[in-house]
Amino acid sequence: MQYGICNLSIVPLRNEPADPSELVSQVLYGEVFKIIEQRKKWSKIRLAFDNYEGWIDNKQYLEISEESYKSINQEQIKLSTDLVEFIEDENQQIFPISVGSTLNGLSLLNHIYDGSSIQNQVEKSNIIQTAFLYLNTPYLWGGKTPFGIDCSGFTQMVYKLNGYKLLRDASQQATQGDALSFIEESEPGDLAFFDNSEGNIIHVGIIMKDNYIIHAHGKVRIDRLDHTGIYNAEKNQHTHKLRVIKKII
Repeated sequence: MQYGICNLSIVPLRNEPADPSELVSQVLYGEVFKIIEQRKKWSKIRLAFDNYEGWIDNKQYLEISEESYKSINQEQIKLSTDLVEFIEDENQQIFPISVGSTLNGLSLLNHIYDGSSIQNQVEKSNIIQTAFLYLNTPYLWGGKTPFGIDCSGFTQMVYKLNGYKLLRDASQQATQGDALSFIEESEPGDLAFFDNSEGNIIHVGIIMKDNYIIHAHGKVRIDRLDHTGIYNAEKNQHTHKLRVIKKII
């Protein structure tokens, strides 16, 4: 088994080993992974954080030893908390990184970072404040940053920045936590999941107080939440059908 670390800011993770292939997620700076298949130009990887799999360009990561992988993976994860910061390498070149980048591999990469960071779990009450960092971020299928994000990437990154682990896709996140019977039982920071006409979970958002929800739909936005689902006052209609509310924390 081979192992790697992302040494660039935001690297695409694709469904197939080709640049035109669907973007299924992104690998942010400092994330480590197992290499489960390696070809001439592409590698299929499994991310350590959430076991998500996809294809990454061989030019966009560095191979590391199993010892380094295990060492980084066993540490309490340390994340950057500034929307945008910079890493400096041994040649004094700088690399921009986005909020939620992993800093545990700095010494391994011989990089310097002097921005803000977080390493411990924080109170659930901080989740909404973190969510506001992404407000008005444009929707991007597979995105995980303030420059483009999808619904489950948004919830995953917000939880990650508060020290909690969510899986990558909405359907996967819906398997976590405890289901609540009514909206009235929820509290800010809980997750609401929404399904399509076939009953498949296709959307997720973070519940706020007073029956509001913050979610990625066109952009990261705030809408009303009721027993039917998400109500968009601008369109004067419900845009998503509520399936279940989950308490993760």
